[in-house]
Amino acid sequence: MKDAVLPSIAPRSVDCAVIELRQYTLHPGMRETLIGLFEREFVESQEACGARVIGQFRDLDRPDRFVWLRGFADMPGRKQALADFYGGPVWKAHRDAANATMIDSDDVLLLRPAWSRAGFDHDPATRPDLGSTVASEARFVARVYVFGAPVESDLAEWFRHAVIPLFDELGASTVAVLVTEDAENNFPALPVREGEHVLVWIARFDDHAAQARFFEAVGRSRRWNEELLPVLRRRLLDKPALLRLAPSARSALR
Repeated sequence: MKDAVLPSIAPRSVDCAVIELRQYTLHPGMRETLIGLFEREFVESQEACGARVIGQFRDLDRPDRFVWLRGFADMPGRKQALADFYGGPVWKAHRDAANATMIDSDDVLLLRPAWSRAGFDHDPATRPDLGSTVASEARFVARVYVFGAPVESDLAEWFRHAVIPLFDELGASTVAVLVTEDAENNFPALPVREGEHVLVWIARFDDHAAQARFFEAVGRSRRWNEELLPVLRRRLLDKPALLRLAPSARSALR
């Protein structure tokens, strides 16, 4: 990806070719319990099996929602990593405690980068050490656009060249652009949302105020509201979902 097109996306150290966007609905009051367990037991143990724990977040608009991103080198690597982790001792020791916090864990999108190097730069060195409790002030947005047909390269390229430069000009820092991974779920013990065609835009903001300024600027932007949004609406199947996210203390994406 050339910097002239997407100046806010830095060069990659390690890309994940397959990404899961996982949204868990929890029992009331259980989010902090799950985050504590997750950050203590499920980060390094998953990465030791070949998965990449990209980031974990509190949903700012849904107090009982935990959102996280997990990546893999490829689909065969996903199958092996999940088999090793969920068949291994750490998950077996703590699965009952984790599952006790959850109402639903099946809201999962299986994704891939929308074009070469549009995925995440996953660097575990950015993750705070075990026991860290101070969360980043950064805020993230994940906007999920749902279409009635697969996201072809022409739509992805239009989004890349038309939408992202405007969003970045208005204050966003684009982190990744992802689309549906069409390969069959090769670990059916963990369901994913099937039959959907999405493009997911993920962006970072330095803090809550910067995030709020971005949304205000988008609302005022004539180019967005009169030129670009109508193009999207003609192809959208439904209103895009918006996730406003705050990284937890040990999130690598922060």
